[in-house]
Amino acid sequence: MASPTHIPEAADMFLDLMKRLEHAEALDPAARAAAPLAERLVSRPGPRRFFHGDATGIPPHVILTDVPFGAWFMAIFLDFFPDEGSRVAARRLVGLGLLAAAPTGLSGWAEWARADSATRRVGVVHASANLAATLVFLASWRARRNERHRLGARLARAGAVLLIVGGFLGGYMRSSRRP
Repeated sequence: MASPTHIPEAADMFLDLMKRLEHAEALDPAARAAAPLAERLVSRPGPRRFFHGDATGIPPHVILTDVPFGAWFMAIFLDFFPDEGSRVAARRLVGLGLLAAAPTGLSGWAEWARADSATRRVGVVHASANLAATLVFLASWRARRNERHRLGARLARAGAVLLIVGGFLGGYMRSSRRP
């Protein structure tokens, strides 16, 4: 077990990586490609106020992320109990996460539209990790639907790793948001 003195070193490494992403101009073409969709989502005042959470102070993306995260991690938990009921429930939870991923992603892009270029760069990597996770969970759902539960469970664990990476990136963007 790592001693508490290693925690600041890990935090410094994470922050260094985030600063590198913020300055990675190689991510600019992807950010420019995504910008028209994001800007279209918030081009009118009503949707812009909604997606940016003006009424509540909480953008919907922050809330919506709980659905795929919760569904997918609960499915992984149920995979530890390989009876038929748990298998069916896990498959349904993976499906729920997939259904929730689209509005979650769109709400994230809408919020991303107001970000500065450094945050947009991190956002491109965040979105890529989450898209990759979603595709892995789609493969997990298909494996489960085809009665390949063990493969589906292994894919879900791999998707969870990508989801955690995306979550850390998203958390960093929220915590480092400039006023």
